[in-house]
Amino acid sequence: MASSFIANAQNAPLLTLKDAIDTALQNNYNIKLSQNNATIAQNNVTLGNAGFLPAFSGNFSNNNTVQNSTVTRTTGTSSFTNVRSKSYNYGVAMDWTIFDGFAMFANYDALKIRQRLSGITSRDTVLQTLTNVISTYYSLINQNQVLKSLRGAIGISKQQLKFAQDKFSVGAVSRLEVLNAEVNVNTDTANYLGQLQQLKATKIQLNQLLIRNPQADFSVTDTIVVDDKLVLGNVLAAAATQNPRVLSSQIARQLAEINVKQVKATRYPVVGVNTGYNFTNSRSPSGALLANDARGLTYGVTASMNIFNGFNQKRRETNAKIQLENSALQVKNVKLGIDAQVNTLYVNYLSGLDLIKLGQANVAIAKRNLEITLDKYKLGNITPLEVRQAEENYINAEVSYHAAQYQAKSAEISLKQITNNINIQ
Repeated sequence: MASSFIANAQNAPLLTLKDAIDTALQNNYNIKLSQNNATIAQNNVTLGNAGFLPAFSGNFSNNNTVQNSTVTRTTGTSSFTNVRSKSYNYGVAMDWTIFDGFAMFANYDALKIRQRLSGITSRDTVLQTLTNVISTYYSLINQNQVLKSLRGAIGISKQQLKFAQDKFSVGAVSRLEVLNAEVNVNTDTANYLGQLQQLKATKIQLNQLLIRNPQADFSVTDTIVVDDKLVLGNVLAAAATQNPRVLSSQIARQLAEINVKQVKATRYPVVGVNTGYNFTNSRSPSGALLANDARGLTYGVTASMNIFNGFNQKRRETNAKIQLENSALQVKNVKLGIDAQVNTLYVNYLSGLDLIKLGQANVAIAKRNLEITLDKYKLGNITPLEVRQAEENYINAEVSYHAAQYQAKSAEISLKQITNNINIQ
């Protein structure tokens, strides 16, 4: 059963990390949504949306009446039945706010800053998606390495089983030793199948990120190369200027500053001009005026100013200043959190590098110990239990070595994500 899975894995098409990233950039829904939102924010940056430009409108109305009426004049009384009256009114009009306490300037600045914020959010979404893809890809490499070690364990257990069977056939050992060897083979096979199940689940996760069929099979490369040149000071400096969360908090502070200006603008008068050209045509057979046709220009100036609104203006200004203070505190809080995160990740990064060096030496020692143990077992100088212990030591050493590689690589990826410096090496 395990061998069939191995064969299928070997026949699966290779998916390189670059191919995975290209597919995610092209297909991932979160990236598309963030790009659409950035486009909306860009479209909103217009003078008209900020309130600088006039508004033009066209109007048309048609009113008709049918009524009975009695008209009394000095000359006498007249009665009218089913008298139809009608009127038309149509024209164009313009309204233009020419002063609103400088709020329109603040609105325009806010629209431009929101566009920048949307761009940063979009880049952050891309960065987070790429980080997830890269981390998942390297997780698959690590799991494949573990699978390789577990396949090796199965091979060693089968070899030990063959030795036990050969010895049993000549009466050198009891049936119990053969049964113990068979249990070891089954245990190692179960461990392999459990790891294989985990690998398949991780493949589904990567397919989801790439917006592919969850059951699409593929293979990955077999090497994890860790960048061991990262310097803590450089990472901290880059994070302070490039991290999307830091940049977003700084932009939020700028928006809070603009909000103070927008609130203060309502203290000033609002001045507007209006003009229009209208046509009027009415007919009323029963009235003193049988027909009326008019056309002409209208224009005027409007002004309004808040004199008193229940102290709400003062309340709004006070709250806007408090929000500005909060945004400044949030910038400091975000920077502090990023620094702590960087330092924690860097500790994991250095630890992973040290464990890689130690793991390489430990694997070599455990492998040599296993080889000596197997040779002694062939000669009957040691027990099966000692062979099993040597085998487990070797497998654990390999798994620990691969885990150290993945730990260091994961920390490296996270550090580069924080500094907005993700790459595919």
